[in-house]
Amino acid sequence: MWLQISLPQLDLALPAYYVLAVSEASSNLARYDGVRYGVRHPAANLRSMYNGTRQEGFGEEMKRRILMGTYALSAGYYDAYYKKAQQVRTLVQQALNSSLQQYDLLLSPVAPTTAFKIGEKSEDPLSMYKEDLMTVHLNLAGLPGISIPCGYESGTNLPVGLQLVAPAFGEEALLATAHIFEQTVRLQKAE
Repeated sequence: MWLQISLPQLDLALPAYYVLAVSEASSNLARYDGVRYGVRHPAANLRSMYNGTRQEGFGEEMKRRILMGTYALSAGYYDAYYKKAQQVRTLVQQALNSSLQQYDLLLSPVAPTTAFKIGEKSEDPLSMYKEDLMTVHLNLAGLPGISIPCGYESGTNLPVGLQLVAPAFGEEALLATAHIFEQTVRLQKAE
């Protein structure tokens, strides 16, 4: 039986996820300075080596995440951003765990829009981040999920996905349900 539920806490998941993700990326990638880890850029002095190493070793997206994470973790903004995001993580975990005590699995779309063509949104990072809206709550809550194709958009023939979410350690039921869905619903692209 399928029932529709409401999880208003998930509205906060996307901004919280990105604060946490960029903060953790910034913290974890600080060690990639070319001295012990990462690509080493040959240079005349240490500062030039650090600058060259990070310029060559990180792409634009990674540099963006490091800068945002460093900002969120800085002394004046830690409580306003990182600490609040951790509190939102707790709310999201509680909401999902409560729902999963009532239901075996949760089903939702994978993304707020259907698939887009490769490279179509690469010049707009904010637009790309918004595509994660339906999946980041799993990362915050630490729950298993699976994304499976469920059809194709008419006109473009691009895939549409659905995701199933299970309680912690519910991978067996999750994989079995996904397998049954794939075996039952034989997807065909429109001609």
